[in-house]
This record gives sequence, structure tokens and C-alpha cells, in this order.
Amino acid sequence: MGNERAQWRRELRRRRRSIPASVRIAAAQSLAARLLALPFAPTAGAVAGYWAMDGEIALHAWQLALPPGLTYCLPVLCEDALLRFAPWRPGEPLAGNRHGIPEPKVAPSALLEGAQLSLVVVPLVGFDAGCQRLGMGGGWYDRTFAAHTTPPWLVGAAFASQQVERLPIEPWDVALDAVCTERDSLIRTEAPA
Repeated sequence: MGNERAQWRRELRRRRRSIPASVRIAAAQSLAARLLALPFAPTAGAVAGYWAMDGEIALHAWQLALPPGLTYCLPVLCEDALLRFAPWRPGEPLAGNRHGIPEPKVAPSALLEGAQLSLVVVPLVGFDAGCQRLGMGGGWYDRTFAAHTTPPWLVGAAFASQQVERLPIEPWDVALDAVCTERDSLIRTEAPA
């Protein structure tokens, strides 16, 4: 199964990187509207997104359109192999982590646990109609949210071209509650198979 997942990662990353800039900008706007329209979209508390890398669909339009009662956070890789989340606004300092992904420069005491968030928009390489997610392979989101008995709403963000018929699933994969693209919103209504 590992080889199949690696092949999917290569192909789907190639697909998303091939999307022209003008299409990406329009897609980010459409994605923002879909995320804000989710039936469980919070209006207060903390939410998290990600810093778009390697052709991922951007979240800047969503971040800028969030209701004023929400605090936007970015993930921070921690030494215990789990993610924590740091409040961040455009213009505040960032520093590259060990993978070169920008993270907010904050004191450890300012970091939030995943369970303190209302909703987390997670990046993905691929997804299927059952809201199963294929990530980059590091397991950061799976470990982080498997560790919480009451995780926040987990929503994948992607381009529609990243959808596949069915992903190979491992026992440690954490299913998403929804996936939003520039074209559609899929909401998981039952437990994954």
C-alpha cells in the first residue's frame, strides 16, 4: 500500500503544481466562500489554516474574510512530533521550520493545542468522496488529531483536480469532516469504511 500512496502523491502533486496562477487566485476566492458557508463554520474562537506550499490551494482569502470573533492560527511543528497552533496575522514575523515552511515566531506559551481550536483547515495531496485525505506522508495532522478525544472540525482544502475515486487508507489515517474545493463541498455523513 505504501508504494500506491507514493505514486498517488507524485501524480497529485504534479497535477496541483500545473494549475496556472490565474486559476489559483480564482480558486482561492471560491474556496473561501465554501469554507465560510460550511454548516459548522464557527463565528468565535480560534481556527487554523496552513501556509500554502508546493502548489497547495491558498487560504489567504478565507483568512481575510473570517468573522471578527475568530482568531486565525498557523501550525507549528513541535519536538514531540505533534502540531501546536500559533495565532498569526499578515505582517507578523515568520520563520522557516525544518521543512522550510513558515511558522509564526511566538513564545511556546502562546501556542494552542489542537483541542483548543474550533476548526482546522488542513492541506492535502489527494482526497476521495468519503473525505479521506492523502497528506505529504509525515503524519503530523494524523498524530496531532488522533491524540485528541474531542478534535476540532477537520476540513481538507484542495483543488477539485486532486480528487480520486478511492484512496488506500491506513489504520492511523484520521478522516476529515469535510473537504472543500473551488467547485464543491463534501461533508462526511458517516464513519469511514
